[in-house]
Amino acid sequence: MRIGVSTDSGSGITQEEGKALGIRVVPMPFRIDGQEYFEGVNITKEEFYEKLQNDCDVATSQPSPEDVMKVWDELLEECDQVVHIPLTSGLSGSTQTAMMLSHEDKYEGRVFVPDDKGVSVTQRQYCIFALELAEKGYDGQAICDIINRESGSNQIYIGVDTLKYLKKGGRITPVAAAIGTLLHIKPVLGITYGGKLDSYTKVRTTKQVKEAIIKGLKNELETRLGDPEMSNCYVHIAHTENDEQAHAFAEELKAEFPDRLNPEIVIAPLSLLISCHVGPGSLAAAVIERPEELK
Repeated sequence: MRIGVSTDSGSGITQEEGKALGIRVVPMPFRIDGQEYFEGVNITKEEFYEKLQNDCDVATSQPSPEDVMKVWDELLEECDQVVHIPLTSGLSGSTQTAMMLSHEDKYEGRVFVPDDKGVSVTQRQYCIFALELAEKGYDGQAICDIINRESGSNQIYIGVDTLKYLKKGGRITPVAAAIGTLLHIKPVLGITYGGKLDSYTKVRTTKQVKEAIIKGLKNELETRLGDPEMSNCYVHIAHTENDEQAHAFAEELKAEFPDRLNPEIVIAPLSLLISCHVGPGSLAAAVIERPEELK
C-alpha cells in the first residue's frame, strides 16, 4: 500500500523541501494590507519581513477547502491513502476543517487527519514520522492513531525578541507591552500539550532566553518523558531571521545533550504564519519523542 503525506506551510516545510522529502505542502494564506499572499508561492521571506517591519497590517487564515482537496486528489491519483498533518488545532481551524473534509464520501477511508498539536519543527517531524511509518508498512489509519497518541509528547519554547508583534496581534495589552519594553522584557512562550501558545517565563537577555529554553527542555525530558539524556528524543531549533544565533544555540544544545537520539540538529525558519505573531529575532527549540514503532 502506498501512503502519501501532506501538510501545510505552518510546518515550515518549503515547497522545494517538500518536493525533496516527498511531502505535499498546502500553502497557508495571509493578507497584508488587504492583499492575499501564499507562503512560498507569491511572497519571499525577505519581502514578508520588510512589510512586517514597515507596520503593514497582517492577518492570517487557514487554507481553503479547495486547496486542501486539490492536493489530496493529486496524491490519490498515485497513492492508496493520504495522511494529512495540519497546523495544531490550538492555533488554527485547519485541523477541524481537514477532519471534516476527510469524512466526505470520496475521502472516507482514504484520507486520515491526525491532530499532532505541533507547529514548525514539531509539525515537520511528525510528517517525517509519517513517512517512516509508511515505509514500515503501517497504513493511514494506523499512522493517524500513532500520531494522535504521540501528540502530547512534543513541546516547543519560543523566545521573543520584541513585544511589538505580540501587542499588535492582541496577545498582550498595549500597557503591558509598553512596560515590558521599558524593562527590556523578552517573553519565552511555550506551545504546550494541548497545542496552544502560552506564556512560559520572562527574561531580559538573549543569554537568559537560551537558558530558559534549555531549562524547559530538561524539565520535559526528566519529568514527563523520562528521557533526561534525550536518547529517544529529537531536538530541533527554529527561528525568525536569526540564523546566526540559531546555529550558535545548536552548538550549546549539542554540548548539553551529548547522548541525544540524532547527532544532527535540524535548524529551520519558523513559518511566516507564526513569524507575524512573534516578529524577527526570535529563537525556539523543541523536543519531540520518537514513537516506539520506530525504535
